[in-house]
Amino acid sequence: MRKTALYIRVSTDAQAEEGYSIEAQKEMLSSFCKMKGIKVYEFYIDGGFTGSNIDRPELQRLVSHVKNNKIDKVVVYKIDRLSRSQKDTLYLIEDIFSMNNTEFISLNENLDTSTPIGRAMLGIMSAFAQLERETIRERTRIGMKERVKSGLWMGGGRVPFGYDYNKNKGILVKNKDSEKVVQIYDLFLKGYSLQKIANMLGLKYEKLAAQIITRKTNAGYICYNGEEYRGQHEPIVTLDTYAQAMEILKERSVKKIVDSEHLLQGILYCGKCGAKMRYQKWGKKGYKMYCYSQQKYKMYLVKDPNCDNLKVWADDIEDTVVKDLLNMTWNNTLETNDPGRLSLSILELLQQQLNIHTEKLRRLYKLYSVADDDILLQTINSVKEDISKINKQIINEQVKQDISTKLSDTKNMLKDVANIWDYMSSKEKQNIIRNIVDKVVVIDNNVKVFYKLIGKLITP
Repeated sequence: MRKTALYIRVSTDAQAEEGYSIEAQKEMLSSFCKMKGIKVYEFYIDGGFTGSNIDRPELQRLVSHVKNNKIDKVVVYKIDRLSRSQKDTLYLIEDIFSMNNTEFISLNENLDTSTPIGRAMLGIMSAFAQLERETIRERTRIGMKERVKSGLWMGGGRVPFGYDYNKNKGILVKNKDSEKVVQIYDLFLKGYSLQKIANMLGLKYEKLAAQIITRKTNAGYICYNGEEYRGQHEPIVTLDTYAQAMEILKERSVKKIVDSEHLLQGILYCGKCGAKMRYQKWGKKGYKMYCYSQQKYKMYLVKDPNCDNLKVWADDIEDTVVKDLLNMTWNNTLETNDPGRLSLSILELLQQQLNIHTEKLRRLYKLYSVADDDILLQTINSVKEDISKINKQIINEQVKQDISTKLSDTKNMLKDVANIWDYMSSKEKQNIIRNIVDKVVVIDNNVKVFYKLIGKLITP
């Protein structure tokens, strides 16, 4: 026997005080069932959950029961108890409840989707619920900006390393980790690298040291939505110290960019353990390529501490990749009988079908709004399924057309590049490789190049 589901949601204590308490909603929903003579019903109660999304345990249990044909109707006290999002509300009612022959009733708005008027009212009420939510969000943003402008912290959440949040005063206060923040700046200004600092102070990643040192909060400022405001909290370091650190960081970044112009930097992988590989200066002879698993100073990049992949000369690997690229050993893979033109005609046919089905669905909805008929509803669902299938076919054909275009462009570009490769700068060569090569896998002295085309790997 199908039953009636009575859904209740309360997100905050304030809502309970305003008459939305669980007990108050239970009483009103129970009275409705008694008045309508409904004897078989079950409560689904989400306490302490926001209505901005549908990721709620009891709501998901309700949806599961609806899909399993256990629910005859869903009743709520007010429509925003179901959801405050117009998109989610319409999804639940049209794609979940209606598709499974389940009625939806909201007592406060006198809304009943079993009637044409109720279905029309649904769209209007959901729109206003969405407007209300966005208005509250906008007011919150304005209030937050005024708070930050006065020098107060934004609230709890992610408090910067070296500080705690004083809720009573609304400001940040230094904690014991502030001494470590001072050490980070001191060591950085003395010339230590961020990775070395991270190792010395027990930070897991180099990136954590970078995040701390670039945070202007340490110098007494609060950054909010791209703007900077003087905070009421006590700085950990002086503004001058922060400025010096940023200048050094900028200089090192420029140097790093120059150093990273190695042809295959960032796309090298060890074929034995899967870790990334890097260029390593090898005396005056040049560079060798190392597997990160063999260099323990960045432990988070280690895949296998026992990796025995050979250290190979970078020039040899680069020459192999460039020769493979310019000789176009994968040229046959690029051959095509111009499927782009064929896809275009198929796309035109599919678009015509989509237009026909869309117009048909519009007429069916118009009929259904006048006459509540089960056969009409079944036809509507069938047409919607057809439209979904056509849309998927259109996407597939568009992907085929994109791949065809990409193949042709790449083929033409490589013909031109082969003639001018020796005259190109290191950066230009690197950009060419980045656009075509997905990754280079090195196993001892053997190299395998993976090419990328619209997310599809092509190997020689």
